[in-house]
Amino acid sequence: MLSPGILWLAQRVLPEFVIERIDPFNHSIKAFVRQAAQEALEDCWVLDAGAGEGIYRRFFSQARYIALDNGIGDKSWDYSGLNVLADLAFLPFKDKSFHTVLNIVVLEHLSEPQKALRELFRVLKAPGKLYIVVPQGWELHQKPYDYQRFTCYGLEKVLLGSGFVVERLEPIGGYFWYLGRRLMHILYFCQRGWKIIFLLLLAPIFGLIIPLLCFYLDRWDKEKDHTLGYLCVARKGEG
Repeated sequence: MLSPGILWLAQRVLPEFVIERIDPFNHSIKAFVRQAAQEALEDCWVLDAGAGEGIYRRFFSQARYIALDNGIGDKSWDYSGLNVLADLAFLPFKDKSFHTVLNIVVLEHLSEPQKALRELFRVLKAPGKLYIVVPQGWELHQKPYDYQRFTCYGLEKVLLGSGFVVERLEPIGGYFWYLGRRLMHILYFCQRGWKIIFLLLLAPIFGLIIPLLCFYLDRWDKEKDHTLGYLCVARKGEG
């Protein structure tokens, strides 16, 4: 991953529409969470399961948003804004407590994902929805708490096995979005010491031009078997 300082500088220098195209994964997640917020009714209960720093709280101003995390994923994060500190496999809530549940880039960090999904199913009211995002073509992150990757079939299987009905499951881009992210990470190796000279030379190419080109070329990939991850909406049935 690029250093926070470099990311901060890029966000200050580049226009928003450019940021969205060179980082389509995070842009897709924000759009997905905004959709969840738009569908959430006023005063409904929303559980952000694996909330981290609670960055999605601002989207749910009309709802009763609860940020939950175990607080160990990233040492650089500020977990002080959490409402609940807990393990997703042992949620401290009664059955059917929430109308909406978010689980955004969390499932790969769980040693027992099926157990956690069953807990999310338990605390969700019917016909409430679970909005889930998982990475697929990603590097190791939040080490050593990075245990697995899910294909679309693997994600569907664990959701169905937990009682959910899968309403929507789609890839986050195809080969070219994947390639753009991989090539951008060349800059990761040029962030410190004398190698920062190469960062200044390579950043315009691998941090801007190539990711922008890959963003538009991605429409050529119809199958999307090489993908950055998956967006999924799963519902708790009435039965």
